[in-house]
Amino acid sequence: MGRCSSSRPQLKPGLMFRVLWMVQALLDLTGSQEIYAPHSIRVEGDVTLGGLFPVHARGVPGMPCGDIKKENGIHRLEAMMYALDQINGDEELLPNVTLGARILDTCSRDTYALEQSLTFVQALIQKDTSDVRCTNGEPPVFVKPEKVVGVIGASASSVSIMVANILRLFQIPQISYASTAPELSDDRRYDFFSRVVPPDSFQAQAMVDIVKAMGWNYVSTVASEGSYGEKGVDAFTQLSREAGGICIAQSLKIPHDHKPSDFDKIIRLLQDTRYARAVVLFASDEDIRGILNATKRADQIGHFLWIGSDSWGAKNSPINQLEDAAVGAITILPKRATISGFDAYFTSRTLENNRRNVWFAEYWEENFNCKLMSSSKKDESSRKCTGQERIGIDSKYEQEGKVQFVIDAVYAMAHALHNMQRDLCPENSGICPEMELAGGKKLLRYIRSVSFNGSAGTSVTFNRNGDAPGRYDLFQYQWNNVTGPGYRVIGQWTETLQLNLYIQTTTLTISMNLSASVALGMLYMPKVYVIIFHPELNVQKRKRSFKAVVTAATMSSRLSHKASDRPNGEAKTELCENVDPNSPAAKTEYVSYNDLVI
Repeated sequence: MGRCSSSRPQLKPGLMFRVLWMVQALLDLTGSQEIYAPHSIRVEGDVTLGGLFPVHARGVPGMPCGDIKKENGIHRLEAMMYALDQINGDEELLPNVTLGARILDTCSRDTYALEQSLTFVQALIQKDTSDVRCTNGEPPVFVKPEKVVGVIGASASSVSIMVANILRLFQIPQISYASTAPELSDDRRYDFFSRVVPPDSFQAQAMVDIVKAMGWNYVSTVASEGSYGEKGVDAFTQLSREAGGICIAQSLKIPHDHKPSDFDKIIRLLQDTRYARAVVLFASDEDIRGILNATKRADQIGHFLWIGSDSWGAKNSPINQLEDAAVGAITILPKRATISGFDAYFTSRTLENNRRNVWFAEYWEENFNCKLMSSSKKDESSRKCTGQERIGIDSKYEQEGKVQFVIDAVYAMAHALHNMQRDLCPENSGICPEMELAGGKKLLRYIRSVSFNGSAGTSVTFNRNGDAPGRYDLFQYQWNNVTGPGYRVIGQWTETLQLNLYIQTTTLTISMNLSASVALGMLYMPKVYVIIFHPELNVQKRKRSFKAVVTAATMSSRLSHKASDRPNGEAKTELCENVDPNSPAAKTEYVSYNDLVI
């Protein structure tokens, strides 16, 4: 893979000039790639892959980066390092070719990620240095930046969108492990973008199927501002209209720069539509925590029925110390498996054997709540780290949910390079001149053609838009008196819904199999007490501990559409035609199973 740029993406000359001028101006301002990425991971190799990970959270105003993200950042980053080690040690895959890497931190911010990603394109930009001289009058010696042939990432859809717009100009293929926004399926705008996770259009269909199977016909939606949240809710709303029988009571948006009062306002607005207790969430970790915290402040634990997207999934970070507010939530996550090899790798990382990760010392301090250096962010009262701490022994460890997809993304790039090397260099065991000059457009064709068994044993393929097939596991966060709180698998979605829901309380257990119809079967129990409420009375009283609610209702009216945009934190209401959603006549039956005092 070389500097070959004989062909460029077909853009309007004026647009190309403006974009290249912007990129060149930014690079000239810095003068050196190290100013762009003072903290980055470099792994030497014959072929270099870029990596984009949210190592840190978004910073407060005026600061690009915040606290380190142990799971979403470090786990995922280390998954790429683990995959590179596995590939470089594999004699069958890319023999005699070593994969290297340049890994950068996006700080969970799209504009910062764009600035960082310019590092990946510097090798493709010819710079005029004829008028540059050292203080002694001699011409300087410039270190040529490494050529990045493909990029793994990013995580957030808004970041991937921003970065994709630059990478496509230089024909650098990109494979994301977590970005699911539907607009990234547009192969005309994001032609060099692929992903090993399915788009939210599949996820939204699964959520519509869940809502219909549960009999909920009046729901609200809450989205984080940005591509992931807003486009996800848009897809859910559109599919709800097409399916019929589902009213969107309110569509609320969480602003980027939010305050606790913004979440309190959202909860108040949700309470205004007292019968729309089911709430579909397309929101970030931080925003989910904000919603659950506001629910507690409003003393509304148990009132809302949360349906969370894959950003919630089966993660502990959104609900840590908020478990009571999360009980009963139904969440969705692309089918995945725990990669045992990664567990063994990561739990064996120490300060001594993992010096290649420039953020690992910061992770160590946060993970073990200790202090390593004088420049540490930790409080002076924190205990000193010994360096002998061990992950999973002296601290809690659970593999982050997207680790599998990071590994699969790296392997997809490796398989594409392997097939490319096999075809272009049949008489060479390493990189040949033909491969050096092949360019990113040819590599993209190989990426879209790969088919292999991924790290979890499932096939990894891409459709013509670069999307992975839709395969989801469904979870419910339940409280069990024996095992305590936790996520329980309650079904799956692979083009159709298969839902096997087990709802447990201290006094009754309900087993449900949901497909085309809903069947309720009572298991043996000392006492069973089932109350059928009238709809107008079916609002859970405050202070009642919520375990599970199953609703069954019918509504034949169609949705009406409103084409109004919603400002930050405000609502857009869409009601059914000729139906008053607060009228008891709108619902023929509403069944509630709760903790009951007998």
